[in-house]
Amino acid sequence: MIAYEWPDRAAAQPSLPASRQDYSRLMAGSRQSEPDGDVPMVASLRTTDLDEARIFCRRLFYDSVRVVPLGTGEDLDFYGDGARLGPITVGEIRYGTDVQVTAPDLQTAYHVLAPLTGALQSRQLGHVVAADPSCAVVLLPVGEIELTWAADCRLLSVKVDRAALERAVDAVSDRQLASPMPLGATFSTGSGPGRSWAALVRLLLAETRGPDGLLAQPQIARRWRDLVVSGLAMTVEHPYSHEPAARRPRTVKRALDAMHADPAHPFTASELAAVAGVGVRVLQESFKQHVGMPPLTYLRRLRLDGVHAELTRADPWQVTISEVAERWGFTHLGRFAGAYRTRYGVPPSRTLQDRR
Repeated sequence: MIAYEWPDRAAAQPSLPASRQDYSRLMAGSRQSEPDGDVPMVASLRTTDLDEARIFCRRLFYDSVRVVPLGTGEDLDFYGDGARLGPITVGEIRYGTDVQVTAPDLQTAYHVLAPLTGALQSRQLGHVVAADPSCAVVLLPVGEIELTWAADCRLLSVKVDRAALERAVDAVSDRQLASPMPLGATFSTGSGPGRSWAALVRLLLAETRGPDGLLAQPQIARRWRDLVVSGLAMTVEHPYSHEPAARRPRTVKRALDAMHADPAHPFTASELAAVAGVGVRVLQESFKQHVGMPPLTYLRRLRLDGVHAELTRADPWQVTISEVAERWGFTHLGRFAGAYRTRYGVPPSRTLQDRR
């Protein structure tokens, strides 16, 4: 049985089994109208058909995922239960038979696999990592992925938008890290922050299974998804994860608040310095020390992240790249396209086309 739910903002409806016609449309790759980032899209599947399992995982996570049984595959007993909520996608997945899962660069996301039972082995960028119920594996946006997935392995699969996690890690470390971030390949889920984070994800997934919980309220859903992202940022290992975050001066915070309040505004260094109440040189030095980059560089990154987030949710038949870019303050589309490719590894047109 396969079930999909595309909730309406006004009221979440109970998930109903899809008709065979609806499933055929899914097999053909057609898209239904997706909800916005404050309302979860949920999907579930139990099947012994490998093709159905493959399509479920591709539609929920990545189109490029490949799944190959390591035996005959006759004992396949796939179970998948997942939800997409803004910048995160969470799922509980089991194959019931030994499989190999491969994928090229994830490009636009970081991914965490946290076994609830059984074991998993991952290989990326030459690093081989074993994961089990006490240890999760972290996959980066770059580098081909190869997973050896045991028959008894049932796990939490969590996809997090690349820009969203990078902003969160930057915030908790109080400095800019290179993109993609040099995150640790594993973290403990048996104790400490990792255990709390995994429990938070499991509770979120459980809440998506019913229409009458707090998650049906968009403002709660928004806070919950943001808590998953910020919680992961505080859990993963990175070069500054063991250093306490330095407190940013009030002058820097004033400039940051102004940029976040109106990122499309054509700020100049002089205007931001006036908002902060200091001279341009002082603001430049303070930003380099406490943010890791000059203020106008930070503003460009903030705008790029905004464009990227909008393009990943936009209907490609309803918007154009120039409209979105101009809405976020980019007036020179050639320079914008170059900066976008540098940050995300693909041109903006690729991001929008992937929505088709």
